[in-house]
Amino acid sequence: MTRERQPPECWLTDMDGVLVREGTAIPGAAEFIARLIEKDRRFLVLTNNSIYTPRDLAARLALAGLHVPEQSIWTSALATAAFLDSQQPAGTAFVIGEAGLTTALHDVGYTLTDVDPDYVVIGELRSYSFEAITKAIRLVQSGARFIATNPDVTSPSAEGPLPATGAVAAMITAATGALPYSVGKPNPMMFRSAMNRIEAHAQSTVMIGDRMDTDVVAGIEAGLETILVLTGSTAAEEVARFPYLPNRVLGSIAEVVELV
Repeated sequence: MTRERQPPECWLTDMDGVLVREGTAIPGAAEFIARLIEKDRRFLVLTNNSIYTPRDLAARLALAGLHVPEQSIWTSALATAAFLDSQQPAGTAFVIGEAGLTTALHDVGYTLTDVDPDYVVIGELRSYSFEAITKAIRLVQSGARFIATNPDVTSPSAEGPLPATGAVAAMITAATGALPYSVGKPNPMMFRSAMNRIEAHAQSTVMIGDRMDTDVVAGIEAGLETILVLTGSTAAEEVARFPYLPNRVLGSIAEVVELV
């Protein structure tokens, strides 16, 4: 007799392209969040964006009509802080980044300094300082370990793509020869730290994303069930080109609600 599969206990979902697009909620997103809360499912909304704190992001989502508790948001900045705390508790770092990253590092007990730091940590910025990048290059050359919150080379804007963390990290790599360790997607470390946050197990956790090359591949590598939605970066006709497949391909988050 086949045992009926139980609904997943925990859910991880990407933000942009799954729940929102250009600041507007994707149809079904509000119902999905409401169903998670109604069913008392443990969940986190994930983003590689390290600019904002969870409180900032919760406020931005609320403007789009999505009421996500700030404790249910997991950023690459938080994942990076958790990783550094596990590697070298109470360490020091020179940071190129905004409040989302500096606050996360402060909260795990890190001291931010430009004097002989343990790490140089690069995150996303809305404007980059040549002076700060020069300082980062010299510190990496002097032996600081090199960390990036994520490898994304561009981020979207209304005017077009903007240079992001990976692009700035590439400048430092070109000048020093040092490659950064990137914590955010597609590193499955991002998902493992998220699961630790909500005490989730891979066997009972689902990851929802809109990108085959970040969300889905990292979900597979973390041992999760994966759902690709077609409201973001990856189009339906592109899925078969990849050497790995998600467990499900759905039109949008609206089709996920009944699975919760």
